[in-house]
Amino acid sequence: MTGSGTSETTPAEKDTASAGRDRNPVSPENLLNPYPFYKELRDNDPVHWSDTLHAWILTRYDDVMNFFRDSRMSADRVAVFEHQVKALGPDILKEFIEIVRRQMVMKDGRDHIRMRRQANPNFTPQALDNWRPAIRNTMRTLVDRVHHQGQMNLATEISYEFPPRVIAELFGLPPEEHDQLLAWAAPIAQLGSLAMGGDPVDVARRANKAIVEFAQFLTGMAEKHLQAPGHDLISRMLEGQRQDPKGGTMEELVANAILMLIAGHTTTTDQLSNLVEDLLTHPEQLQMVRNNPSLLPAAVEESLRYHPAVPFHYRIAADDIPIRGRNIRKGDMVFFGIAAANRDPQNFTDPDRFDITRDSMMQKHVAFSFGPHHCLGAGLARRELEIGLEVLLQRMPGLRLDEERPPQIKAESLVFRGFHSLHVRW
Repeated sequence: MTGSGTSETTPAEKDTASAGRDRNPVSPENLLNPYPFYKELRDNDPVHWSDTLHAWILTRYDDVMNFFRDSRMSADRVAVFEHQVKALGPDILKEFIEIVRRQMVMKDGRDHIRMRRQANPNFTPQALDNWRPAIRNTMRTLVDRVHHQGQMNLATEISYEFPPRVIAELFGLPPEEHDQLLAWAAPIAQLGSLAMGGDPVDVARRANKAIVEFAQFLTGMAEKHLQAPGHDLISRMLEGQRQDPKGGTMEELVANAILMLIAGHTTTTDQLSNLVEDLLTHPEQLQMVRNNPSLLPAAVEESLRYHPAVPFHYRIAADDIPIRGRNIRKGDMVFFGIAAANRDPQNFTDPDRFDITRDSMMQKHVAFSFGPHHCLGAGLARRELEIGLEVLLQRMPGLRLDEERPPQIKAESLVFRGFHSLHVRW
C-alpha cells in the first residue's frame, strides 16, 4: 500500500472531529452506533481518507456500486493480509495464507471466472430449491430443542447453530462432524476481525491449526467422492472441475470448499439475529408478516438493507483512480461502505425507517455486494433467512424480546455486525 491519502489529505478529511463528529471509524461510539458516522461522511466527505485504517472509505450508494464493478479494484488482498499479520511472528499463518491464496474471493479476471463457473451450478435457484426441505428440517430440529424452555438466547441457540448445520449437510458432512465444523470455523472467523479481542497470536495459531485440519478432512472427503460421487456440493464441485477444459487442482477445490463452508454460515448467522431483532423492535412490521406470510421475503430483503451483517467490504486499487476530487492511488486499500450505501437517501426513500413494504426491486440494497464478486451464496442465505424466520414465527407465536436481559451487540470491528446475545421469550 502506498498510503497516498496522507499526501493529499485536508484537515477535514482526517479522523478528527468535524462539526463535533468523531471520524474515527473504529471508535467505540461509531462501532456501537455507526449510522450517524455514515451520514456525516456521506453528506460531507463521501470519499474519506482514514488515518486510523490507512484506507479510503466510500459511503455513497453510486460510488460503492461503481467501485464493485470497476476492474481496477482488485480482490487480491493476500499481500495486505500478510502485511497485517506480519507482526504476529514469522510463518505463524503460513498454511492459512497459502490456502486463502487459492480461494476465488482473492482472485481477479480469468482465474476468478473459472473458479466461479465451476461452482455456479450448485447455487442456481432450482438447485437451491431442492434443499428447502433440508433447511426446514434443520430449523425445526433446533426449535424443538428449545421450545419447552419458553426462553432462549437466540444468537447462540439458534443463529449460531442453524446456518453451519445447513451448509454442512449440503456438503455431505456426516452429522457427527457438524460440531467439528463449528470448532474449526470459530478461530478462522475470529481471525477475520482481530479487533474482537483476546490474544492475536493465540487466535492466529488456532486459526492456522484449524484450517490445516479442515483442509486435510475435506481432501479425504473429496478423494472418496472421486471414487463414489454423490449429490452433495463436493461431488458437484469435482464434476465442475472435470467438465471445465481448464480444470483445476484438488488444493483449489478444497480451498474454495472451506470458503463456502465458512462464509456460507458466519454472515448468515449474524443476519438471522439481525432480522429477528429488526422485527421484534418494529411490532407493527412483525404483525404484518404474521398476518401475511407472503411478506417473509420482503422482511428478509429489508433487514439485509437496514441492518446488514457485513457493513463493509474492501478491495485494493490496482491503478490510480480519481473520484470526487480525490486521487485513490495504486496499492491503496478502499473500504466499500455497504451499510452506508444501503441508507443513502439518494437511492432509498426514508432510508432510516425499517419498512418491509419497501419496493426492494426498485431500491436495491448491496448487502451481497455487486458485480463479478456478488455473493455466490446469496440465494442460499435468502432461503435460510426466510425459512428460519417462518419456522420461528409458526412455532413461537408469542416471540418477543426478553426485557430483563437486553441484547448484547457484536460490534467490535468494521466487518461483522450482529449479536453476542439476543434473549427472547415466547
